Amino acid sequence: MNEFFHVPTGGRRVAALCAAVLLLAGVAAEGTNTGSVPMAAAWTVSGFLVLAAVAARPDRFAATAASGVVASCLVTLVNARMSTHAETTFGIIESAALLLVMARAVRQLRPRGAVPLAGGAFAALSAQFLRCDPAEYPDLVSYVVPVLWFAAALATVLGLYLRLLDRYRKRERTAEIQEQRLEYARDLHDFVGHHVTAIIAQTRAVRYTTAAGRPPSPGELDDMLAAIEDAGSQAMRSMRSMVTVLRDPRSPGDRPGTGGMLTELRDLIERFSASGPKTTLALDPRLAGGDLPPGTATTVHQIVREALTNVRKHAGRATAVTVDVRLEEDGSERPTVLVAVTDDGPDADRSTPPTGTPGTGFGLTGLSERAAMVGGTLTAGPRAGVGWIVEARIPLPGPLPDPGPAGDDRAAVTAGAEGCAGMPGTTVTLDT
Repeated sequence: MNEFFHVPTGGRRVAALCAAVLLLAGVAAEGTNTGSVPMAAAWTVSGFLVLAAVAARPDRFAATAASGVVASCLVTLVNARMSTHAETTFGIIESAALLLVMARAVRQLRPRGAVPLAGGAFAALSAQFLRCDPAEYPDLVSYVVPVLWFAAALATVLGLYLRLLDRYRKRERTAEIQEQRLEYARDLHDFVGHHVTAIIAQTRAVRYTTAAGRPPSPGELDDMLAAIEDAGSQAMRSMRSMVTVLRDPRSPGDRPGTGGMLTELRDLIERFSASGPKTTLALDPRLAGGDLPPGTATTVHQIVREALTNVRKHAGRATAVTVDVRLEEDGSERPTVLVAVTDDGPDADRSTPPTGTPGTGFGLTGLSERAAMVGGTLTAGPRAGVGWIVEARIPLPGPLPDPGPAGDDRAAVTAGAEGCAGMPGTTVTLDT
């Protein structure tokens, strides 16, 4: 059925032209019913103007419709004073076009423009019967005019309905655009900000060690510059992907916000180790198989990445970071994924947000929005004693498949043994 109605642009133009020719031929045929060549020409002109208003572009509709309504009224008045009248019609095609003009005026124009134009079309429609023989006026007023008025009421209601529908669609489109803008803003902050923060942290480490009288060796300096170069390249790739999407949303290029499976958390933490404190990842064996829904897995990955970025930006004196991703089950059919990123940085390194609410920064605000999109919650604040914790709870749409019996073995991988400028390395521990 869809293929049947899928007509190329050229075919639609030919069909519209054929319909216009047929309607004009019908208007001319109704005009010849008057038996007068001048009146037939006048009927054709007024009918053409009203039909043109129905098909006119939005920016030309008001002027074309006003011309058609005025022409219709003039032809009716002139025809009523002449001795020749139409014997079997009063302009049915033109009357139908006037109804459509009323509906379109109510739909598209502002009230101050729609009221006079729709009122004029209604007056022209009500006076159409004057084109017939005066002897037929009583019957026309008794039967035809009420039908025309009822049709005019339906046309007005149709115009109001379409106007409300257009307004709803406009609001929906505006909301979609706003949500898209927020999504792009979150992506830019999460990805580009993550890489730029790594560049700043590593550059700051070089400056601090040099100022302390312990400049890095040529090999260490080369490693740091290589890490800075890699972070800058990743930032450029993320920015290029985002600009590509903004230029052409239909482009095949992936947005920087795609991906981010749990299996990539180890790589993320290994990259963080190049300029961060000792970091431990504890991943629930039930989640290590990558069976989470893509949206949930991406959200978990983004929360961990942004939390680590905040540690790098605001907890420069932190010496240990723990990333804990586990499954919480309370017996219900919908378990919850708990994501907790904790560091031991002093409270003085950053301000304390209100209890139970994320901070005021764009990063935590964006993460709260991301968590809410999948039905979860996110909190951030000082941990009891010392440090800071970012914690999110994300409910799953259903139970996870049984991964089978899990043993007690633990596989540990140490990345960046020396870290950045003598900082501790990062230990990644996976429960398996």
